[in-house]
Amino acid sequence: VQLQASGGALVQAGESLRLSCEGAERPLGNYAVGWFRQAPGKEREGVGCISTNPRNTYYSESVEGRFTISRDLDKNTVYLQMHSLKPEDTAVYYCAAGLRADESADYWGKGTLVTVSS
Repeated sequence: VQLQASGGALVQAGESLRLSCEGAERPLGNYAVGWFRQAPGKEREGVGCISTNPRNTYYSESVEGRFTISRDLDKNTVYLQMHSLKPEDTAVYYCAAGLRADESADYWGKGTLVTVSS
């Protein structure tokens, strides 16, 4: 499956933003999908993931309660809704899909840049 992440932008602290991860060629619903981010000078980290059962989601401690991952099967898209953004959320965000939505995921999209100004 090919993945395309989009929706990155420059926003101010406290604002909200929604990122999209659109799948092509295969149904994204067949895969667990994870969101990752890499801030300048830092290693890539997991933000959260959603299993093939859309009720099963997981979030890192740093975004728990502020970010929500959801699926739209009709649009073959997984979303990352981000609220109460902080400057430390600034990073390039990536989506990945596979049997496991971790660093071993089989498919990765190109990143989309989120910049949060203070």
